[in-house]
Amino acid sequence: MEALRPVPRTLLRDRAYAAIRDAIVAGEIEPGAVVRDADLAERLGLSRAPVREAFARLVDEGLLESKPQSYTRVTPLLAADVRDAAAVVGAMHELVTRIAVPRLREADLAAMRAANERFAAAVRAGDVDEALRADDDLHDVLVAAAGNRAAAATAARYTPLIRRLERQRFGEGGSCRSAGLHERLIEACAGGDVAGAVAVTAEIWRTLTALADPD
Repeated sequence: MEALRPVPRTLLRDRAYAAIRDAIVAGEIEPGAVVRDADLAERLGLSRAPVREAFARLVDEGLLESKPQSYTRVTPLLAADVRDAAAVVGAMHELVTRIAVPRLREADLAAMRAANERFAAAVRAGDVDEALRADDDLHDVLVAAAGNRAAAATAARYTPLIRRLERQRFGEGGSCRSAGLHERLIEACAGGDVAGAVAVTAEIWRTLTALADPD
């Protein structure tokens, strides 16, 4: 499991959380799989304490479910959970877009354009990891410019639930997000069009919500 390499002994709880979260999102630990703190602690080169703390956080965020004295396992990929998460994360991104657009500098716009170029190239190449990293980088420009810590934390909490479905769709040969929509978002941002940027942001997140709808 590539995401479960040993980690440096600093910020152990956070690093254990990130490694296990990424392995779940990537499908390296599959939905329904039972996870044990001792096993993952050994793989990560950690003691069991930070892994247990990571488990508690992942249960709270909906990626793990636990029955005391029985099991801890990866939650199934449920359409309702993805729709709920996408609605919340989308609302947070609309908020940060509204705040961020008047604050954006040329360097911010350049970073968004560069991220979208990487995103488009990764989608063409079928590189799921790079596509999702580039997508994060693009939207993170707006999150950083907005400076709303509550919105950023809420989006970060629920985004992994959506990422699991996005990765699945990419793996099936599809694309969950559009470089064209990103281009429209960047154009609205560059023009200082707050309403337009918010509208495109809402459209981006509607496409993600639609992924969870049955065919």
